[in-house]
Amino acid sequence: MGQLHEAFGALPLGSIKAEGWLYNQLRIQADGLTGHLEEHWADVGLNNGWIGGEGESWERGPYYLDGLLPLAYILGDEKLIAKANRWIEWSLASQQENGFFGPAHITTVNNDLDKKQDWWHFMIMLKVMMQYEEATNDERIVPFLSKFFGYVSSIIEEQPLRGWAKSRGSEMLLCILWLYKKTEDAELLKLADIVARQTLDWTDIFHDFPFWRKVEQWDFRTHVVNVAMGIKMPGILYELYGESVQRDAVHRGIDSLMTHHGQAHGMFSGDEWLSGTHPSQGVELCAVVEYMYSMEQLTRIFGEGRFGDILEKVAFNALPATISKDWSAHQYDQQVNQIVCNVAPRNWSNGPDANLFGLEPNFGCCTSNMHQGWPKFASHLWMTDAAGGLAAVSYAPCHVQTSVADGVAAEVRVSGQYPFRDEVTIELVLERSATFAISLRVPEWSVNSSLLVNGETIVLNPVKGYARIEREWQDGDKLLLKLPMEVRTVSRNLYAVSVERGPLVYALPLVENWQLLRPRERFHDWEIYPGSPWKYGLLADTSFEVIVSEDAIPYQPFDAAAAPIRLKASGKLVAEWRMEGNNAGTPPLNPDTEGQPVTELELVPYGSAKLRIGEFPLLGERKPVIWR
Repeated sequence: MGQLHEAFGALPLGSIKAEGWLYNQLRIQADGLTGHLEEHWADVGLNNGWIGGEGESWERGPYYLDGLLPLAYILGDEKLIAKANRWIEWSLASQQENGFFGPAHITTVNNDLDKKQDWWHFMIMLKVMMQYEEATNDERIVPFLSKFFGYVSSIIEEQPLRGWAKSRGSEMLLCILWLYKKTEDAELLKLADIVARQTLDWTDIFHDFPFWRKVEQWDFRTHVVNVAMGIKMPGILYELYGESVQRDAVHRGIDSLMTHHGQAHGMFSGDEWLSGTHPSQGVELCAVVEYMYSMEQLTRIFGEGRFGDILEKVAFNALPATISKDWSAHQYDQQVNQIVCNVAPRNWSNGPDANLFGLEPNFGCCTSNMHQGWPKFASHLWMTDAAGGLAAVSYAPCHVQTSVADGVAAEVRVSGQYPFRDEVTIELVLERSATFAISLRVPEWSVNSSLLVNGETIVLNPVKGYARIEREWQDGDKLLLKLPMEVRTVSRNLYAVSVERGPLVYALPLVENWQLLRPRERFHDWEIYPGSPWKYGLLADTSFEVIVSEDAIPYQPFDAAAAPIRLKASGKLVAEWRMEGNNAGTPPLNPDTEGQPVTELELVPYGSAKLRIGEFPLLGERKPVIWR
């Protein structure tokens, strides 16, 4: 050990500022739950143990800060920065001579841990401290972390990782390796080796995946959030040890998860455990944001486009689908085929309120952890390579400030309203001309991608999902990247199909009747009932008409009523498709549509429809047709 293995390097928090629709998402988030949760939810309020109170002192405060802090610094919002920094200052001031910091005792509603000693909640705060140091260059952080890891080294074999911490040791390893890059302290690598050995063997689990069916009993290895975090563990071990079996385990694990538990929105099911492929099984919001973070880390470590493809699919579909358009309510579990959100028992281990939109449906972990999704996505849109170049992970609009080559100051501005449009403009501002590479992610779904640099055609030759263009770049250079998006239907269980175009999944939106269930001062609980039929199948020989709005991308594009892009297709009502257990039942294998007229269906981006059908029974013989 000594030389770490990573293909790309993450840019410090604050280097990338969101623009366009992505900036608006962050602003909506700041104006909603993230910016005002402290005032309306006691668990992260003034009595939280992580700011000196006697209340909740386990994971909820750190979870909240892990999204609040990057949001504050990306937006440059002084009020949010002050909120976040209060938590930072308390933690810094709490450090004892032996290196321990944080609340002196654990207070939590969770009863599945040893409240006398646990490592998990510290791991989340370590991620927060890393981001804070990058955003501020605060010179106290590296010594603070070094002192804490000295404490960890002295006691971790006597008090090893257990329970949640044993499942999630990857989060501590990330910070240990981050600190090693800054200090080159060999003792940190010794600690990393201990933590790696104490963590659940995710490499073995994912390399030869044993969970082929819906899981019916509690197990840390099948808890959906653990799985979403754990998928990056073999990658972190690869960063540490460089063994090919670890890279193989990541890819085999993703393949297995999607084969046995995959859902149309890019996630695997979990309500609360891995739950199979049925489109009415849920997936927990915590798992969505953690899987996104795992894909960001796997991109950094391996430099492969596949992880960016997954990241975008989850970010543009699963994330916005499960949070209200004004960020005033969220679900614990979302469903691909979601025809009603109400208090009712369902075939999952979570409670009857798990698919409500509200402040704390089912359980409060998602209330505190949901906030990291968009900010961390924004902060990982671009990365550095190992030779002074840059790599585009996603093409959401942003402004990057960094350096290239041998320290040449550089700015990159990305515009074009991707993924709602298929052209991306990238403009460079350079202190002086410099020779370096720009690696552009070419998505797996894109056919006939093309690039113009200052009007000149550049041939793209992607390797593992990235096309590397190395040349002498000049100030003012302009890249025009075209990523043609074709409509395709994806065959799923029992020949049901989902519909995709580029990174967006499309769904049939239902008329939504929001009914107030529990009023509060601000963040209420809602049930949603359908006001239109849902039992539609999709004709196998349907054509698709792409309807692109001529208006500007709306402030909130993930709103079915204002969707900036839609698809028209043809289907029929399937009379015998019934509800089962308060859900849309299994899409019929042989749908009976006798006497039903052909109906024009207008599909919208999945993330914009809170009631929807996203997986359709197929009407007629399956034909793999792609519509341009």
